[in-house]
Amino acid sequence: MPSAIRPLHLAVALDGPARFDAGHYAALAALAERGALDFVTLGDPLTRPGPDALSVLAHVAPLTRRIGLVPTVAVTHAEPYAVSAAVATLDWVSQGRAGWTVGTSASGAEARLFGRGPAPAGTVWREAGEIIDTVTRLWDGPAADAGPANAVPGTERPVGAGTGRHSGRPEPYGQPGPPGRPAVFRPPQRRPPVVVDLGGAGEPGRRVAARHADVVLIRAGTPEEAEQRRRVLLTEAAALGRDPAALRVLLSLSVDLGEGEPCPQPGLAPSRQRRVRAAHFSGGPVELAELIARWHRDGVVDGFHLAPLLPHRDLERIVNGTVALLQHRSLFRAFHPGGTLREHLGLTRSARQSPQRWASHSVLSPWVSRCAQGRTIPNIAFPPWMRPTPISRSAVRQAS
Repeated sequence: MPSAIRPLHLAVALDGPARFDAGHYAALAALAERGALDFVTLGDPLTRPGPDALSVLAHVAPLTRRIGLVPTVAVTHAEPYAVSAAVATLDWVSQGRAGWTVGTSASGAEARLFGRGPAPAGTVWREAGEIIDTVTRLWDGPAADAGPANAVPGTERPVGAGTGRHSGRPEPYGQPGPPGRPAVFRPPQRRPPVVVDLGGAGEPGRRVAARHADVVLIRAGTPEEAEQRRRVLLTEAAALGRDPAALRVLLSLSVDLGEGEPCPQPGLAPSRQRRVRAAHFSGGPVELAELIARWHRDGVVDGFHLAPLLPHRDLERIVNGTVALLQHRSLFRAFHPGGTLREHLGLTRSARQSPQRWASHSVLSPWVSRCAQGRTIPNIAFPPWMRPTPISRSAVRQAS
């Protein structure tokens, strides 16, 4: 497909200094939604202080309507059943706007938290691929056809809910779900998009991305480097029998739009060079818009995943400056094309039953309906620091 007619995709990271304030993330997500960005991401490091990404974005879900919500889900030390249930729940409470970034770790410190020893990167990424495969088979399995009714506590897991396990896991670790637990229910999107960040992943990570990912985040300092990495990835995906057109390759770019302003956070000094250098951009909103337009016009990437140096400052300049200019030039859409993340990304939806088929089930319908009405959802999925004060949409608008 000619690059000139390929849609431009934009996403933004909400990461920054850890904030134990759900309203902070809700305001940032609402601002990104105002710019019609495809999705926001939120990391979830195990060994650094910070809130749980899945819980934060589940809280943000009822306060937004269109933008995709993509938390990092650590899979290196996780059970596929837990991963599938967590991502499916976020997809339901957001009404089909969830995705998940595959989080891996070869760190010995993180491994010790789970009573395991460190593993080489090749083993970590092989396990990650097996977990992704198991999770998707749980969502595709016959037990998921029954819908959220299977989520009733105490309901016995039906036979045939999935039998996948991944290598290197002691029994019963790696089973799709513990005996007696309810069957995994299928998300509204059936398969929420899988995002793989290739930063430091090497060849093992690229193989997993080529086989399983819907969105791949790459880093490159020049258009030629980005084009070469994209070509290698698409070629490998085609060799595995996938349609390369179904893979979205985004350049992950650290962004500092302070234009020389002193940075209020210790240790974060803005660069003076107004160009891409090792996946970092420092300059103004107009220059960033010109860079995005040029790289996308040349067909080297499908879009950009922007990581603001200071989210509360740079995201506002991205939306009101960079994105507004791209929209004015008819290079980026002015509204979301659909209601799900797969629709934003131009990915086909599997020929399965509509999500509305299960809207009347007693277990999940309160969650979904409360989200649709902009109300907070029950406390059971959130840590105590997120529970005290519900946040209204009017408060989010004032904060943004």
